[in-house]
Amino acid sequence: MGNGTRLGRVRGLGSSHHGSHHWLQQRLTALGNILLVGFLFVSFLRLPMTDHGAVVRWASNPTVALALILMVVSVFWHLRLGLQVLIEDYVHGDGTRLLALVLLNFYAIGGAAYGIFAIVRIVLAPAAGLAPGGM
Repeated sequence: MGNGTRLGRVRGLGSSHHGSHHWLQQRLTALGNILLVGFLFVSFLRLPMTDHGAVVRWASNPTVALALILMVVSVFWHLRLGLQVLIEDYVHGDGTRLLALVLLNFYAIGGAAYGIFAIVRIVLAPAAGLAPGGM
């Protein structure tokens, strides 16, 4: 009855197509990660890594900071999507699954917020006269 017959579709027992959106989000964030991490890797190769000031000046550029923020968001979103699939497939028990998903959301949102905060702090530190890393 629920295997795609007309009666199954009418009763809502057929394919719900909700997994295709999740699959597409995972692929798009993976593509974004490839592009943004590639940008980061190439940029790091071009920078003098022994000069802390050069790296801070590079990260203080608003265009670079925007790319870094986009990378942080994309990486944590991709992480959340992938781990959500693992939790839904392998964690048994509704209460345990719900707790794991809530913890995953807190971790992903908190990690992304911390990364964004660090990047914004680097960008705004020269304007405030603060040295990055100092209080």
